[in-house]
Amino acid sequence: MPHSTRTATVLTLGLAQTLAWASSYYLPAILAAPMARDLGVTVATAFAAFSAGLVISAFLGPRAGRAIDALGGRPVLALSNLVFAAGLTGLGLATGPWGLFAAWMVIGVAMSGGLYEAAFATLVRLYGQDSRNVITGITLIAGFASTVGWPLSTALEAWLGWRGTCFVWAALHVLVALPLNLSLPRAPLAQPHEAPSAAVDAQANPGAAVPLKSAVLLALVFALTWFISTAMAAHLPTLLAASGVGLSMAVLAAALIGPAQVAGRLLEFGVLRRAHPLLSARLAAALHPLGALALLVFGAPAVMAFALLHGAGNGVLTIAKGTLPLALFGPQAYGERQGVLMAPARLAQALAPWLFGLCMEWLGSGALWLSAALGCMVFVALMALPQNEA
Repeated sequence: MPHSTRTATVLTLGLAQTLAWASSYYLPAILAAPMARDLGVTVATAFAAFSAGLVISAFLGPRAGRAIDALGGRPVLALSNLVFAAGLTGLGLATGPWGLFAAWMVIGVAMSGGLYEAAFATLVRLYGQDSRNVITGITLIAGFASTVGWPLSTALEAWLGWRGTCFVWAALHVLVALPLNLSLPRAPLAQPHEAPSAAVDAQANPGAAVPLKSAVLLALVFALTWFISTAMAAHLPTLLAASGVGLSMAVLAAALIGPAQVAGRLLEFGVLRRAHPLLSARLAAALHPLGALALLVFGAPAVMAFALLHGAGNGVLTIAKGTLPLALFGPQAYGERQGVLMAPARLAQALAPWLFGLCMEWLGSGALWLSAALGCMVFVALMALPQNEA
């Protein structure tokens, strides 16, 4: 496709993804407390409903990917906008815990076919093996989802309340994101040989132990990466306070993580774009353990280094979730494979706030040793992956 068409696709999908992330993954951080007060439940219950949605998205992700392999991403992403709108409307109408959980489970259905995995599969369906730069492009734009979403949700909640905020996000899915996704290029019709199932692959090459090993290692990498990322997002202010960091410095450090993520992605797009994605991922995987070690050893004076290293590493590893499966296994059946690989990551993401919170209760700032150890496991798993698989 012409370069101008690719640029338009990146801008369109990047904007739609920004809205999707801001109205789902980043919504509870702002609305969980007022939602819990109004519904007469605890904040923990509000987050548990969100986790239930993530579990639903984990189980349905492979089905959404299979649909993108067969039909292209345009209809799947467009349908996700309608389901997002229904779930957010239901959330705004909830009157108790049953309605809260039901609405988040509907939103979980939308997340299975409306977030990065679906967007990456859409791009691979359009551009095949030559998708690395466009994947990086949409993460550069959607990387600002929290930067846009949190202030907007905060302002809407102060103006309209949490229910009105849900209704506004639902309307934005129908009026903005849906037209954006419907304007994406149509994918070419899939040929039968282009999207073999895992069962067919196994019959054709029953001795392919290395691809299975690589798939398991990659699923482990994604699960541990998302656990660390979600744990840091949920507990960073408390964790920094436990490390002796003052409030103003903690706020500044947290604010640096978003720009550091974008800086890491720009580095991937520029300096590392000709390197194998495994090299980028290995370098990125080492950054969180290094930052955590600096904060553990030096305390508050190292907080900025921690924020920059964690943010940059997390930014590049987000891209790796799309580029590594493509580089290792090729574009065939990419969507379904991506859904399977990311299912453990969704489950880890759902459990991370609770499990890491327990670790902080027991260990305080020492919980960083856990996240650093998990980061080292990510690095070791990436080193064990062969560079040429497909």
